[in-house]
Amino acid sequence: MKEPVPPHGNKLAVAALAGSILLASLGISVTTVALPTLAFAFSASVQQVQWVVLAYLVSLTVAIVSAGRMGDLYGNRRVLLSGLLLFTLATIACAVAPSLGWLIAGRVAQGLAAAVLMALPMSLVRVLVAKERMGTVMGLLGTMSAIGTALGPSLGGGLIELMGWRSIFALLLLCALGMMLIAVKGIPREKRAATTTVRMDSAGNLWLCLALLFFAMSATGGKVGMALPIWALLTSAAIALAVFVGVERRAADPLVPLALLGRRTLASSLIMNLIVSAIMMSTLVVGPFYLAYGLGLSELMTGIVMAVGPAAAALAGVPAGQLTDRFGTDRTLLAGLVLATGGLIGLAFLPIRVGTPGYIMALILTTPGFQLFFAANNTAMMAEAPDAQRGMVSGLLGLSRNLGFMTGASLMPLLFASLLGEQGVTLSSTFAIGEAFSFTFLLAAGSFGLAIVAFFVGKKRLTPISISLTYQGVNHD
Repeated sequence: MKEPVPPHGNKLAVAALAGSILLASLGISVTTVALPTLAFAFSASVQQVQWVVLAYLVSLTVAIVSAGRMGDLYGNRRVLLSGLLLFTLATIACAVAPSLGWLIAGRVAQGLAAAVLMALPMSLVRVLVAKERMGTVMGLLGTMSAIGTALGPSLGGGLIELMGWRSIFALLLLCALGMMLIAVKGIPREKRAATTTVRMDSAGNLWLCLALLFFAMSATGGKVGMALPIWALLTSAAIALAVFVGVERRAADPLVPLALLGRRTLASSLIMNLIVSAIMMSTLVVGPFYLAYGLGLSELMTGIVMAVGPAAAALAGVPAGQLTDRFGTDRTLLAGLVLATGGLIGLAFLPIRVGTPGYIMALILTTPGFQLFFAANNTAMMAEAPDAQRGMVSGLLGLSRNLGFMTGASLMPLLFASLLGEQGVTLSSTFAIGEAFSFTFLLAAGSFGLAIVAFFVGKKRLTPISISLTYQGVNHD
């Protein structure tokens, strides 16, 4: 398949890609504020209504690699439009849901569609944007993701207050229809090869989805409605992953070429992506506890301070991409890791000495570091990805990001709570909470040291030609 490169500066195409990322991110965040209302509307428990959010996240994580591979095989434009159509239909199902079970099923379908909306824009950037502007557009995609995350709770809260919980899905429906129109007009049609012998790896797809499903369930606390312990879910994930590797070794057209994962450039980028995503999520899930119980802020002030992170991310996204275009991916990526590490060290020490202003200062240092890293890392990987595997590589980057989010959301709060002991956050002194918070983010800064090591291990990047030759059995090491 060969896709045409449109004229330089196709703003409508870029708007379609950025809007797809925004829609998928908004789909995650806009429902979080609706959970109390849904619990009342359906007479359900907190554990039950939380699946309105979890169903979306789990299905997105499970499907994102497959979604990227489908773009490689059947055309990125076609699959992206199909994803927008599925998102639209699923949103209608959510808006008219007569029961909580119906709503959760609709959210599963939305998450599957969101996997397409997350995976394919980065793949399409490679052919729709001039090489010297790839970093800028990657930064724009990061900005849209941050804006979607930041706007969701405020938009959702306002709509629910005025028109009820179904109105948030009306908003998503309007956005999906608008994005579909822009994508149809803005993204050029693909020129497909007359014949192709490559097929979707159904067996590999099944086993990878099962492995990711079991892992995602364990990361959400094992609350799957079957009372399965976390150890059983992790064991099942490991078994499914082992079977997946065996299937891929024998597959003629593997879903994920194992030789690709063996390349240190891709492996290091995926490891760094997972670590940075996990730590970024930890600032969102651990931070509110320290602000509320350590610094004594009200719910309103906690929300305002927490909004600094997404706001800084939104402002830093495009400049981060421009710096990537100007100074190159390696230098920008390393600068992002170093800046974020300094910010995390500041987060460990400044709040306990300066209070809320120190917390805000640390966030303003840390968040641009995250954006520099993501813009440079995504640009480097998509620039190097072979044409036939662009969607799959994009899916792997999305998968590592989502696994990082789940890891950060589960492990870092567990570490923070374990440092407080049996008293927990509500009964601990402000001093103890501050010490636990400080140690948690010192460990987070240390994990960025591992990311920097991974950067130097994979610093010698390969060209697309050398990667393609590797698939044909040529050794370049």
